[in-house]
Amino acid sequence: MKRSSVPDPSDKEEKAGPGAQRAAALLLGLGADVAAAIFQHLDEPSVRRIAAGAKEIRKNPDAVPSALSHFVTSLDKIGGDTEAGDRMLRQIAEQVLGPEMAQRAFEGVAPPMSDDALGPAGQADPEALAMILTREQPQTIALVLAAMDAGRAAAVMRAIPEAQRPQILRRLALLEAVAPDVLREVGQGLSAELRTSVSSGMRKFDGKQAAIELLRRSPAAQQTETVQEIEKDDPELAADLRGKLFTFQDLVNLSDRDIQTLLREIDTSRLSVALKGAAASVRDKILKNMSSRAAQMLSDDIGAMGPVKLADVELAQGELVKVAFTLAEQGRITVVNPADKMV
Repeated sequence: MKRSSVPDPSDKEEKAGPGAQRAAALLLGLGADVAAAIFQHLDEPSVRRIAAGAKEIRKNPDAVPSALSHFVTSLDKIGGDTEAGDRMLRQIAEQVLGPEMAQRAFEGVAPPMSDDALGPAGQADPEALAMILTREQPQTIALVLAAMDAGRAAAVMRAIPEAQRPQILRRLALLEAVAPDVLREVGQGLSAELRTSVSSGMRKFDGKQAAIELLRRSPAAQQTETVQEIEKDDPELAADLRGKLFTFQDLVNLSDRDIQTLLREIDTSRLSVALKGAAASVRDKILKNMSSRAAQMLSDDIGAMGPVKLADVELAQGELVKVAFTLAEQGRITVVNPADKMV
């Protein structure tokens, strides 16, 4: 009778050669923990060959001692080629630990300083630590950042004023070594300051916003005078205060006559962009102070405009606010503030 040409499923099983049997026996001899660690670095075909080898060594009680003996003999042969052994171990270390850590280990480079070197200061809240560091010299700040992990150091740097950052980074880039005693001394000093700030209730404070709130509650004439005085010493701060003292939403507090004065000074095309993202109260205030025809045309322009970037809307609103504030400084319109009494 002719044999069937259909292949036997058992023919697909992995065939265990001597190498696979020795590998399986060696893993058994090394123990479950080591075997588990090795399996993490093997692909599926390799595991299948070892599994096939494990089936074969069931029939040979001396397989495990023999495999371990063969392994030791192989190590003796590798011992003659130390350069090859070094390369092999380095490659394994790179695979398991990563190239950076392996490079430091095999080239004798000292590991980076840990947060522990700074004591409690190294684990402090980044913003709290930044508040303390802003009073220190750039070199000291660079030293502290170098002793922290990159993520925490970046969080501290973000909380440090931008004006200080270039000098800090320059000194950090030039930093090559630091004595452990110096680092411990700096860490102890910072930790003491942090404890003092916590016990005294020291906290982060937005002084600029507080100044704006006080100015907004002052009469318009006093606002103008104060900002003009600030402008003599700090034009940038004065411009920032002007932009926040009077907002686009504040247009609803203008009288109808002042709105009409403002409308004569602004570009209608920019007004349509500004009103695209405005509150209904502001839009209604503007439209009711226009002629019926002009109001309808403006409403049609806004409806036909389609989606507009928020940044473009804010820019247009800022331009209109600047015109309004200029008119207020010239005395052509009156900006009504919470402190102003109207009769």
